[in-house]
Parts: sequence; C-alpha cells; structure tokens
Amino acid sequence: MPPEYCPNCGTEVPPNARACPECGSCEETGWSEENQFGGADIPDDTFDYEDFVGREFGSRKHQVRGLSPFWRGVALILVLVMLGFLLRAIL
Repeated sequence: MPPEYCPNCGTEVPPNARACPECGSCEETGWSEENQFGGADIPDDTFDYEDFVGREFGSRKHQVRGLSPFWRGVALILVLVMLGFLLRAIL
C-alpha cells in the first residue's frame, strides 16, 4: 500500500496508486530518489555522458550511410528518362 504522501516529492498519493503521480517513485523501487530526479535533466557534476548514451541508446555505434549504389543508379535512370520526355515534348 502506498504512503499517503510521497516521501520524495511530498505529493499526495491516491490510495490505490501503484506509483507517485508526480515523480514516479513506487514500492518496487523503494520510493527511490533516482525516480524523482532521474529524467529531470538536472545538471550534475558527476555526469558521465558516455554512460548516459550507453544507457539510452545501447552500446552499438550508429553508422551514417549514404544511398546504396543501386538506388543512386535508379535515381540516375529516372532523371534521364524524365529528361528524355522533356526533350521530346520541346522538339
């Protein structure tokens, strides 16, 4: 059963609530302070950017890739076909 008032943020917790409606603390997390400030974007002197990126996006590095040669060829053919129709219409 949840407490009457959240021990982290002081918000009134409804009787049948599974978590605090304000900060997200709950019985499973032990009404933890991490839930209160975890996603609040509060500056922290010990903030580790690499750890944050790893937790948010996983450890796999994103590789930016351009169009494959196949799609470049398709685009070139479409442009040439359109130019052919345009030249036929003009002449």
